[in-house]
Amino acid sequence: MKLLFVGTNRGGGGTESHFVTLAKAMRQQGHEVAAVVLADAPIHRGLQDSGVHIRTGTFRNALDPRGIRAVWRACSEFQPDWIVGSFSKEYWPLAVIGRLRGAKVALFKHMDFPLRPVTHFFIPRLAQRFIVISKFMRDNFIARGIAPARIQILYNPLDLDYFRPDETLRASSRAQFGFAEDDIVVGFVGALHRDKGIFVLAEALHLAMAELPALKALWVGEGPDGPALQAHIQNGGYQGRHVCHGWSTDVRPYYAAMDILAAPTLVTETFGRVSIEAQASGVAVLCSDLGGLPETLEPDVTGKLLPVGDVTAWRDAIFKLAGDAQLRREFQRNGRTWVNRKFGAAAIAAEFSRILAQAR
Repeated sequence: MKLLFVGTNRGGGGTESHFVTLAKAMRQQGHEVAAVVLADAPIHRGLQDSGVHIRTGTFRNALDPRGIRAVWRACSEFQPDWIVGSFSKEYWPLAVIGRLRGAKVALFKHMDFPLRPVTHFFIPRLAQRFIVISKFMRDNFIARGIAPARIQILYNPLDLDYFRPDETLRASSRAQFGFAEDDIVVGFVGALHRDKGIFVLAEALHLAMAELPALKALWVGEGPDGPALQAHIQNGGYQGRHVCHGWSTDVRPYYAAMDILAAPTLVTETFGRVSIEAQASGVAVLCSDLGGLPETLEPDVTGKLLPVGDVTAWRDAIFKLAGDAQLRREFQRNGRTWVNRKFGAAAIAAEFSRILAQAR
């Protein structure tokens, strides 16, 4: 198949990572892949030297003539079988251009907020494939009135050559962050926002630290509640056992330093990319039993699902997993295998090919 990916967002988050990884994986599967992207944005940089044919353009909104011209020209030059989009501001121009150029259209929805009424009604009908990234999201859109037959699921693909266990990186990262070889490091990666459960985790960690001298914490992220978290840590009596770092475009050194990743969110999330990244990197996971997070692990095989906001349950789970090296190693080993099967880029590309091939 000939696939034209269109993504002119300037961000560098999960949606952009999904876009880049899937485009590269489809190229590696033997498909011809081109992309219209914003010049020098993270997507553009991520696709360089990948074999994907790159065109530049921009959509500030759905009516931006610069983006429309760029996609139209790419269609003229490339003659795609499919146009693939991931950003809502591009849904309408891609749907219309697809109709005019005789190309099928596949549109991804990554966030679980409702579409505008007209878009909600027409886009899943105009696109040959309307794809969400979790069963949780699919169930929500069905509840909002979209017919089940019009919604497919394709999980986030993960580059397993990029996210992998690395003992050399582990040793250097732990030395850099000041962790001893026998320390047990629980990590958090994400926005420092109350809704992410950071204070639940901090309190659970302090309770567990009282009984486990080797327990340490690694916080990676930034956000509006960062100062309040710092104050909470300072007042908790274990300040010297917490290491805090701002956000980084390369989180691999942080995963390498961890033994356990905690994702204690208090609000529903559509998926939970940090959970699969951590498991691919050989890290056991503890996740809130909420939203799309349960789909990111195999409970009691690669990690544990825990009650939302329950400090005691989180303390007990941290205490048990930190104190049981054999169980931790089992979760770490199983996690890598499970993510490879469920979310590896090659497996997701094969599933995407199947979804597209079944379109009428």
